[in-house]
Amino acid sequence: MKTSAAAAPEVVEIKVVGKSGQISLGKRFAGKTLRVERRQDGTVVLTAVAMVPEHQLWALEEPHRSRIERGLSWAGATAPRDTDIDTLRKPMAKRAGAARGRRR
Repeated sequence: MKTSAAAAPEVVEIKVVGKSGQISLGKRFAGKTLRVERRQDGTVVLTAVAMVPEHQLWALEEPHRSRIERGLSWAGATAPRDTDIDTLRKPMAKRAGAARGRRR
């Protein structure tokens, strides 16, 4: 039976579990977060994962995710240009003046 290159493992190692139930995966995995999958056949699969704080999950949900992707695509395809600060200040000055007038 032939196996595809994608299915073949890159490196095969034998590790011995110590008395405390630990194995060393080497410095390559130092500080990484791993998901441990224990299968019924006794196989253990470790997968490196990235954790997302709950308060940042909104960025992965629609419609935010699509908007962020579109913005990043636009930023990658659009050349940067100088900003005229005076043009930006005019609308801000108008809003500030209007806000002062309401407070009286």
